[in-house]
Amino acid sequence: MLDLKNDILSHVEELEARFSEHLVMNPRLNRQLVSFQASKNRPSSRWYKYKEGFSEGLVHYILDYLGLESGQLLDPFAGVGTTLLVGSERGLDSTGIELLPIGAEVTEIRWLARQHPEKIREIAEQSLQREAWRHITPEWAFPHIKITDGAFPQTTQADLEQFITAAEGEDSLARKVLRFAALCVLEEISYTRKDGQYLRWDFRSGRHQGTKPFDKGYIPSFEEAIQHKLHQISSDLQPSGLLPGFEMDMPSGTGSLHLLRGSALDILPTLPPDSFDSLITSPPYCNRYDYTRTYALELAMLGIDEPNIRRLRQAMLSCTVENRPKESLRSAFLPETYSQASRIFEQQQSLQAILAHLEWQKEAKVLNNAGIPRMIRNYFFELAVLIVESARLLKAGARFVMVNDNVRYGGIPIPVDLILSDFAQQAGFEIEVIWVLPTAKGNSSQQMGAHGREELRKCVYVWRRKEAVD
Repeated sequence: MLDLKNDILSHVEELEARFSEHLVMNPRLNRQLVSFQASKNRPSSRWYKYKEGFSEGLVHYILDYLGLESGQLLDPFAGVGTTLLVGSERGLDSTGIELLPIGAEVTEIRWLARQHPEKIREIAEQSLQREAWRHITPEWAFPHIKITDGAFPQTTQADLEQFITAAEGEDSLARKVLRFAALCVLEEISYTRKDGQYLRWDFRSGRHQGTKPFDKGYIPSFEEAIQHKLHQISSDLQPSGLLPGFEMDMPSGTGSLHLLRGSALDILPTLPPDSFDSLITSPPYCNRYDYTRTYALELAMLGIDEPNIRRLRQAMLSCTVENRPKESLRSAFLPETYSQASRIFEQQQSLQAILAHLEWQKEAKVLNNAGIPRMIRNYFFELAVLIVESARLLKAGARFVMVNDNVRYGGIPIPVDLILSDFAQQAGFEIEVIWVLPTAKGNSSQQMGAHGREELRKCVYVWRRKEAVD
């Protein structure tokens, strides 16, 4: 075990020395900007709480740094569309890929709100005034899956079902807007709270587990929550821009927005080479978060049943211990892409030393989950494929910008930033800069309890595609 740890330390030190001149502390970046926090009170961004995204301000900052004023922008992990919407606002033609239906749903409504603000404001205001849904006999029933069963108080669920029944009788745009408003309040009106790797259940649900009861606090009625959400949507679409700090003088571009629904690992190989002027993204982190569980309420309401939930989980970039190797990768990508990614992955000495140590810990039964080595192996291999493929898709000189976190497992810090930058260098990118946030990230409570506290870098990487890819 000591030899394995020394091997890791030696390789990581060599990696850090190699990239030391590229690691630059950037005082202009903070955890609010490089997360959803800086946008949570902004028009349209505040409609749906999506904690896994980053802020509009960060995308503006990156585009200013890149000096990109026109061209094609790509985001393979589009989330709720922040990169795409800011890019199109600034005149870029933006293409995004998103696997989770909830992310695609939010992106679509935010784009429609930009195209038809008066119509959507009118829909929200008319619904507030009429409240006709309260007199409807419900015909729609919430399509619960196992993980969501019992998530709402009975009267709350009955009101939700009445509201959706009424929405189904509206025209296409009104139906989309009203269903979206209901999606936005699901967590608020439920007994659940998104909590990293799982849904946490309030003690009033009868589903609470653990020794310490969780009290979510005040849970509003559906009527209270939906009225507040519709008023919020209406207010944000007022011509005056009611929210303080809303940059009404931001130049309005004419860029398009194209959202492709599905997995980046399936869709990227179908895109033409040398097509994009920049790629800005934040993939799921290697942190065991299972979005199919934390967003289970929304997915259920969108009609994603148990078998499709399982398929979504396996299609995600491997960031959970349940992800199995994706056997379809070999056939999905060009043979040269797959073989180059395999070579880059297998030759990364720090990563291979870390994986060997984690496999030893797995055999010694000291890891808290035996699936961790497989998850990390899959995660980095899939990103190696994605990075090599991105070199094919980006034009010469184009930049690839990624936000990601370093992680720690089995007491071993994993320098995700340096490993991925090494992948990028081998794939045909020059490392321009790795911005380090001034405030580091603490490791998980489980890791701190077993191995002590150790701060981990959170970074934004900027890579530039070489003029000629080897």
